[in-house]
Amino acid sequence: MFDDVRTIVAELHGELTRHGLVAWTSGNVSARVPGEDLLVIKPSGVRYSDLTADAMVVCDLHGGVVEGEWSPSSDTAAHAYVYRHMPEIGGIVHTHSPYASAWAACGEPIPCVLTAMADEFGGEIPVGPFALIGGDDIGRGVVATLRGSRSPAVLMRNHGVFAIGRTPAAAVKAAVMCEDVARTTHLARQLGTPRPIPGEDVHRLHDRYRRAYGQPPA
Repeated sequence: MFDDVRTIVAELHGELTRHGLVAWTSGNVSARVPGEDLLVIKPSGVRYSDLTADAMVVCDLHGGVVEGEWSPSSDTAAHAYVYRHMPEIGGIVHTHSPYASAWAACGEPIPCVLTAMADEFGGEIPVGPFALIGGDDIGRGVVATLRGSRSPAVLMRNHGVFAIGRTPAAAVKAAVMCEDVARTTHLARQLGTPRPIPGEDVHRLHDRYRRAYGQPPA
């Protein structure tokens, strides 16, 4: 089981570089190990080109290393806190993607001005509190901001993006879409004043997307 999850997490890190969401060794993907109180996460300070399945680190849900040759990400305690307090979550992604992080630096939520935002996020992308790296303070901010929210992503103030999903692939998708709408909304501001979508229409778009988008189950 560890091998399968390690492979998935290693491969998903390639999506972060492919979509320009990270620089050098920043950012991380983690996944909950199904049926276990464990997570798999990227090692700290290791270049993306070296992120093989064997390099991934298995930790318990308090951040303690269970298996792996490397030290885990400095964000491990934050990821562990989210998994402990949001049992429905199967994957977490953290990025410093430039446009979304610029909104985080300004302490501004990204307003829901695009149908793609209504679809994926169900409204604005909220801002979470400032928190220092290394402990579980970031995780506390993520949970406090996203619990009860339809958004699968939060802009942690002065830091960057944390995205969650029922699977690690869903969390990566949310991080990719967060950067995409952050960029487009920034460009819209250069042209004029973006117009928010009325709340009732946001709800209808989000509901349709969740029920009807994509292919039906086989």
